[in-house]
Amino acid sequence: MTTVIIIIIAVALVAAAAVYFFLVRGASGGGRGLRGRFGPEYDRVVARHGGDTKAAEHELGERVKLHGDLEKRPLTEAARADYTARWARTQELFVESPQQALNEADALLADLSRDRGFPAGGSFEERTDALSVHHARHVDGYRRVHTARSDGTGTEEMREAFVEARGLFDALLADGPATRDHGNRQLTEGRGTS
Repeated sequence: MTTVIIIIIAVALVAAAAVYFFLVRGASGGGRGLRGRFGPEYDRVVARHGGDTKAAEHELGERVKLHGDLEKRPLTEAARADYTARWARTQELFVESPQQALNEADALLADLSRDRGFPAGGSFEERTDALSVHHARHVDGYRRVHTARSDGTGTEEMREAFVEARGLFDALLADGPATRDHGNRQLTEGRGTS
């Protein structure tokens, strides 16, 4: 009887370990889990590695190890209101000076991500790597704004980058999925400006 109980416990432990391994592996590493977690960021990293999915998955797995346990700091209501007002001013500035608005949006996203607990020092890449672990679907807009500040991008491309960056702003502000209506009506309606 004791031998049967020991065998049943051993089988249950092995089964539990197998389930745990596959669930954790699927959620935090390897092909489908990383593709699901990172979405378009997964494809961007694979392309940057020349199609080498193994190298891309290694990089993304390292990001999860480094930044996956990052503890996000909450914002006070006053800070939330201040950031919302800053974004509104930046959006209004876009009409008169798109380049200056992109500079402001870039700085605002850096400040907001820092206040939420993302790496403040280091490089832009380190910050976006950390952001990609938690906000993979929105981080590309931030990259586009950062790049468009200095690469001679046309007004339409700057507007698209600004609108896309609003997704990360919303996600960081609410710490949830960004809303579909980003409040960029001025920018989405003024497509003819160039």
